[in-house]
Amino acid sequence: MKTPLACLMAASLTALSCASVQAATTLRMAHFWPGASGINTEIFEQWAKAVEEDSGGDLRVQVFPSGTLAKADDIYEATVNGIADIGATAQGYTAGRFPLSQIVELPGVADSAIQGSCILQTLHDDGGLGGEYDDTRVLFMFTTGPGYIHTVDTDVQVPADLEGLRIRRPTAVAGDILENMGASPVGMPAPDIYTSMQRGVLDGLSFPWEGMKGFRINELVEYHTQVPFYSLIFVATMSQRAYDRLTPEQQAVIDANSGMQWALNAGEVFHAIDEVGRQEAVDAGHTIRVVDAPLDNADWAPPLQQGIEDYLSGLEERGLSQAHDVYQAALAARESCAGTE
Repeated sequence: MKTPLACLMAASLTALSCASVQAATTLRMAHFWPGASGINTEIFEQWAKAVEEDSGGDLRVQVFPSGTLAKADDIYEATVNGIADIGATAQGYTAGRFPLSQIVELPGVADSAIQGSCILQTLHDDGGLGGEYDDTRVLFMFTTGPGYIHTVDTDVQVPADLEGLRIRRPTAVAGDILENMGASPVGMPAPDIYTSMQRGVLDGLSFPWEGMKGFRINELVEYHTQVPFYSLIFVATMSQRAYDRLTPEQQAVIDANSGMQWALNAGEVFHAIDEVGRQEAVDAGHTIRVVDAPLDNADWAPPLQQGIEDYLSGLEERGLSQAHDVYQAALAARESCAGTE
């Protein structure tokens, strides 16, 4: 039988233990990349680790990959509504919501994931994207490397070879460009591509090399046309309500793990996986066509240039009169970001 003193000491230890547990704040992060992918392990899990270490264990981040907390095209809204404290997703999954941001996706803006991430983060930091993210608190922004065309059994050498092919498009912007090339664009989230191709729903897709590796699509195609006609953009952002609930010290940790450095970290991860994804196709003996300087290529330039102008003019018709200015700012940032590669 415990003495009163022993009981008192046990109760005190229990209270201290409970206080310690309660002191740690857990933030739930949602994204759609597979848990085993390098994007999850090298970006999001590393970010979670940095936040926990910098806070001395006061903040913990629970990562939900593969759309387990919110589906790919619902992640941003889930973050706005507080279902997720933090969400990382492609802006293109919410069509029309981030039109100025998606200017960075246009052909010729970025040559790599590192440069693209720097450009996008620069535009955001400079206030060039208007109020597109006013309903959340942006942590960092990043992009894929250039997206190319990958097909099951069609050797695409010129745009006319895409005629009638059902090609998965990552965003409406890229879909319009594909349509200009004669393809039939099909919209679907990245996690659905593999099974759709297995079932013959798609003849091919537009994807960066990183995606071909991460979603195992190299297993299902034979031909690759390396014509860079888009980059896909992403945002890692936080529910403003979740941020406001943090202590000033915890907010300072989040702020310290936001911005350009993490944008570049993410870009470097994508760039490295791009190289691995391409080598995987080379090792498999696939046919890879490389189109150098597509905006100067007689076959490819017309639909690409048309896609750029159609998008910018369409934004201006919607009242976004700064569209061409943002495009020029992106090209200027392209130059200043060239040294990040």
